[in-house]
Amino acid sequence: MGMVSGKTALVTGSSAGIGRAAALKFAAEGAKVVVSDVNVEGGEETVVMIEKAGGEAVFIRADVSAPDEVDALIAKAVESFGRIDCACNNAGIEGKIVPFIEQPLDNFDRIIAVNLRGTFLCLQAEIRQMLKNGGGAIVNLASVAGLIGFPGLAPYVASKHGVNGLTKNAALEYGKQGIRVNSICPGGIDTRMLDSLAEQSTDGEMSTREMMDPFHPIGRIGEPEEVAELIIWLCSDRASFITGANIPIDGGFVAQ
Repeated sequence: MGMVSGKTALVTGSSAGIGRAAALKFAAEGAKVVVSDVNVEGGEETVVMIEKAGGEAVFIRADVSAPDEVDALIAKAVESFGRIDCACNNAGIEGKIVPFIEQPLDNFDRIIAVNLRGTFLCLQAEIRQMLKNGGGAIVNLASVAGLIGFPGLAPYVASKHGVNGLTKNAALEYGKQGIRVNSICPGGIDTRMLDSLAEQSTDGEMSTREMMDPFHPIGRIGEPEEVAELIIWLCSDRASFITGANIPIDGGFVAQ
């Protein structure tokens, strides 16, 4: 029996990276998986990977910053599998590295729309459905940038601090109804997003690992699969007394 056998899990932003790793791990641990992203090709590829491994999954395209699309996502997920027991709100963007006073408003607005508004909308829709089910577990993807600042990334930092705040409030308001809500705060993880940030920082002169490995006391950046392990565990009954937490998974980054 897997950690989430018999459950249905929704993972946003699951066309690649941490989201894909989480979707694959949910399936490997016995859940039916709703894969969602704006990237149709990548999302459908995730479904194929799950099915080839013997799991069950469906892809539903949704822009998490659009309320109607989020509501439709939840409705289609329930139509496909009957309920939502677990959710991982992973969809997010990094934006551009720009000094604070030079940050373009459109960059700020887009990052807040996807990372913070998107998480808020998904939480609302997921909690409404989980109340009908009698409970559930949600993991929001924040970041170490939700715990500390990063020069040049003010909108991203603000959005991820906001995700941690939403997590605490949702956990407080719905704990007695059987819904647990936690966030995780990854450090440097080997994903396209980290590649983009490294390229912006060094003009492509250094690889992601050359740039980021030394910043982590453990001596390396993390892998998406390592983050997925924590996501699924938090959604499982093994984490039944954990809610409202903002948990670093960062190789010791914020301990410095």
